[in-house]
Formats: sequence, C-alpha cells, structure tokens
Amino acid sequence: MQKLSVVVPTYNEKGNVENLVRQVDDALQGIDHEIVFVDDSTDETPEILERLSKENPNVSYEHRVGETGLATAVIRGFRIAKGDVLACMDADLQHPPKILRPMYAAILSGADFCIPSRLIPGGDDGGLNLYRKFVSGTARWMGKILLPCLRKVSDPTSGLFMFRKECIDNADLKPVGWKIMVEVLAMSEYSTIVEIPYAFQNRESGESKLSGKVTMQYIEQLFGLMKRATKRKGITVIRWSSDYTDNMVKKYIG
Repeated sequence: MQKLSVVVPTYNEKGNVENLVRQVDDALQGIDHEIVFVDDSTDETPEILERLSKENPNVSYEHRVGETGLATAVIRGFRIAKGDVLACMDADLQHPPKILRPMYAAILSGADFCIPSRLIPGGDDGGLNLYRKFVSGTARWMGKILLPCLRKVSDPTSGLFMFRKECIDNADLKPVGWKIMVEVLAMSEYSTIVEIPYAFQNRESGESKLSGKVTMQYIEQLFGLMKRATKRKGITVIRWSSDYTDNMVKKYIG
C-alpha cells in the first residue's frame, strides 16, 4: 500500500483537532498514513497541535504567520506531505474521518481521484442548514456552467477529496478563497474519478467561516480558471453504491 497523507487546514479549531486526530487514526488502522495540519489560527490551536505532534508520530503541523486562506494552506500541505496519495478534509468534523478508508480503497482500485458525494444515493447533506444548502447549490451550479471539467462530478465544490499525488506534478495551482477541489480538478492531470456516498455531519465545535468575502473569492476563482484550466477529454466518473463501496473496502484493505 502507498503512504497516505491527510492534509487538514485549520483556523481556530482548538475544540476539534484532538478528536479529529483520534478519529482519523481509528479510520486508517493498518494503513501507512500521516496527518498534516497547516494552521493559520489565532487561538490555542497551535499549542494543541504542538502537543499532538509530540505525542503521535502520525501528526505534523506547520503554523503560518502573516499568511491566511484555506486554499493556500491546503496547497502548502500538499507540498510538504510525504505520501504518494493525498487527501484533503476540513478540521470541523463535518467530513467524517471514517470515509477516508473507502476513499483509499477507491484509489487502490485504480482511480486517480476519489470524491465523496452528499448528492448521490446513500449520501446526505443534512449537516447544512437551509442557507448553507442554498449557497452550496448555487456554487455547484455556477461551477458546472463555467468549467466543463466539473460537469460530470456530482459534488464538485466539496472540500473532501483524495487523489494520486502525481496528478498535480505539473499543475499550476494558484488558488484563492476556499474551493480548493475546484482548482485541483481544473488544473490536474487525471482520467478516472470514483464517487462514493457519504453523510455530511453537523459541526461539533467552533464556527463556520463562510462570509461574503469567501463568495466573491469563489467567483474570482471560477473566472480565472476559465482561462487557465487544463484542456482534457475522456474523463470517466464512476459512482459506487454504499454496498459496493463496502465490498471494495474488504477487497482492497480488509
């Protein structure tokens, strides 16, 4: 099995990071992995990450000073990660860490990308309130209209995904704002995406970082990618059912 690096951007998530590490380690038992935090926090999150990195050999972190932004934090995490397979997830536990195991099975099966989806049978976006659902739906609609590479993907504006590191070897990643997967899908080299269902969770601690500034950055990002996106044909998107996903985990991981 290839080493898996789980990249987690953090901003004032002191109430979540310890629980997140525990759940990720549980989900990835038997899999060579690391958890890479890139932190822009102004609260006690860096102190907690420092302690966790000393207690747990799977944990590392970098605290940035004078630089902020989820997307740039994720790209920094991709650069310092040691794994051949990279994953990105939020720190707030709305992305359930247990989904990492079937995501990794999808990569082992031959996929270049695995994208969990709230919007296919077996998925659920119940962790979003009505306003967030409206904002998320509008963002998906805009992305699919403006970027052809997103049209076959059911949940392209999520922050939860996994891929082979080689996909970004030649990618000119210049993200703004929060929608990092949109940037990676638009600029990387790949041919096969597997979608698996998952249930978006309620936030356990901390506050959402959604703002009007984030919305404007996303619009800026989309129009920039219309000019920069890699031209490609023949992307295959395969959707696994919940039962099939379970069977593939047993087949490839046990």
